[in-house]
Amino acid sequence: MVELHVGGMTCGHCVRAVTEAVHSVVAQTPVAVDLPTGTVRIEQATSADMAGITAAIVAEGYTVT
Repeated sequence: MVELHVGGMTCGHCVRAVTEAVHSVVAQTPVAVDLPTGTVRIEQATSADMAGITAAIVAEGYTVT
């Protein structure tokens, strides 16, 4: 499991956008987004997937740390 902190999420649309961004890189992996804490947990993501996942989330207008 990988945990990211995503800044700029404020609503359900943001949760959906981040989830879809992750799924654009790792299609069938479970993703859990905790809006109040800005935490995104991604099951079954490899370190090789992380650059693509981060880029996809940033392309949606969010920050990733």
